[in-house]
Amino acid sequence: MAYQTIIEPFRIHSVEPIPMTTREQRQEAIRVAHYNLFQLPARNVMIDLLTDSGTGAMSRDQWAAIQHGDESYAGSPSWEIFESAVQELFGFPHIIPTHQGRAAERILFSVLGGPNKIVPANTHFDTTRANVEYTGAQAIDLLCPEGLDPELEAPFKGNINLSALEALLAKRATDIPAVILTVTNNSGGGQPVSMENIRAASTLCRTFGVPLYLDSCRFAENAWFIRLREPGYATKSVTEIVREMYSYADGMTMSAKKDPMANIGGWLATNDPAIADQARTMLILTEGFPTYGGLAGRDLEAIAQGLREAVSHDYLHYRIASTAYLGDALEEMDFPVVRPSGGHAIYLDARRLLPHIPALAYPGQALAIALYELGGVRGCEIGSVMFGRAPDGSEHPSALELVRLAIPRRTYTQSHIDYVVEVCAEVLNIAPNLRGYRIVKEPPALRHFTAQFAPLV
Repeated sequence: MAYQTIIEPFRIHSVEPIPMTTREQRQEAIRVAHYNLFQLPARNVMIDLLTDSGTGAMSRDQWAAIQHGDESYAGSPSWEIFESAVQELFGFPHIIPTHQGRAAERILFSVLGGPNKIVPANTHFDTTRANVEYTGAQAIDLLCPEGLDPELEAPFKGNINLSALEALLAKRATDIPAVILTVTNNSGGGQPVSMENIRAASTLCRTFGVPLYLDSCRFAENAWFIRLREPGYATKSVTEIVREMYSYADGMTMSAKKDPMANIGGWLATNDPAIADQARTMLILTEGFPTYGGLAGRDLEAIAQGLREAVSHDYLHYRIASTAYLGDALEEMDFPVVRPSGGHAIYLDARRLLPHIPALAYPGQALAIALYELGGVRGCEIGSVMFGRAPDGSEHPSALELVRLAIPRRTYTQSHIDYVVEVCAEVLNIAPNLRGYRIVKEPPALRHFTAQFAPLV
């Protein structure tokens, strides 16, 4: 008999308290934070779904690996364990460790980017786009048409638009230093990319002599979706699927704070020895020696162990099913969400929920603030605030106005998620009364982290 209850494939070994706050306390806290949820002290948050990056619970075996860490500056045994784990799963010969994913992006685009260059992707995430544009290059999103429809049920809405990619390569291949595929597609609703799409993108890239890099933060979740949804993969192991995915790529960037389930870390990997040499030079200048890259030996070993746990079928079944549990509950109450559910997060569709708030009055920000004020749930706007201004300073509405509820790995139980559902139900009831926001202060890039807002009257 198949039981319906989703049980965690682990027991809780250690706990930390959750601060229980009142609505009045939260209203004052968000006002002091200038209505920016990134500026809230964590002590004022009850259920923190701002990100799944570095916020998961490490396992008993990861903590044991930390105790095994060796802190030698050069040539640490912990480096050898880390390098071996990455190469065994992904196959790239050149591994450049970094303190987190955006450092890997900065190094890669410092090497590949520059004025008049174009970097196409299915959808660039915020830090990826910023690191591309910081070099003077242009970041272009080529999401498949299905990915632009939040209500459409389609298995691989994270795919890159192959016809658009081919047309761009045919016209500008000499200006394209790399194509990026983000798996899963975080900015596009956490939607997966199919093996067929990865393979076809690889074929196009190799035809035009352009390398393909995978932005790999949620590689295991993407592989699980391939196993569930793509013909021919149901009997393959996640490890086999991951190895095939990366056989089509020329390199990868990784934040180990996501699927590898570490609290810090990342890497850049490549098949190209010339790119690797340039990257190591940048690494030494800004991160550290090539065998630690800004990480302690204990972190390298925690990541290596996390990679082994990330491809566990029991874990991935629990992870994807428990995320879908939240999405299904919200859909049952007619709360507009991106369908189907992603692997690491549920994306609330603020544009459909709040049609009375114009895009540049930031409906996603309004929804995120309401979730916090009513129930202490901290989410993240993924829309016109996050995507910011164009390089020329102009501002345009985002294609999607979303709020991401990112679920940390192995951190919250089903009762926490049931509480989130209740808070969303209350937000649904008051949605017509919510108002937009204006930005009163913003930096030139990545404004969502530090911008200050004020409510519209």
